[in-house]
Amino acid sequence: MEPVDIKLILLVATGGAIGSVLRYLVQGYLTRGDFPWGTFAVNIIGSFLISLIFFYLSQGTGLTPEFRAFMFIGIFGGFTTMSSFSLDTVALFIEGQWLWALGNIILNGGLCVIGAFLGRAVGLLLGGY
Repeated sequence: MEPVDIKLILLVATGGAIGSVLRYLVQGYLTRGDFPWGTFAVNIIGSFLISLIFFYLSQGTGLTPEFRAFMFIGIFGGFTTMSSFSLDTVALFIEGQWLWALGNIILNGGLCVIGAFLGRAVGLLLGGY
């Protein structure tokens, strides 16, 4: 393995650890009741922030492979929880909570994409474009 590959792997691992701990804290704080609000929150926050940072920073000199590995694969890969979303949705269906399951699909599938569009717009505005 090339030294650069090892460096990128360590950046992804470090970023992933940070993102996972952040996800744990946000989910733990926001998850209440029958609906997985914590999972929804990290998905919408993550969708907004990854888009904001990407579009804001990509307007200038470009993003280095190291930054991309650490931030987008590591931190956001550890923070966003589409796999948790899927598991939560299946659990709601299995528990017979059809409306909550459908609401979970609509909120995570629809509003997170809107969050990414808003993140893009804010990132472009902050960059003066």
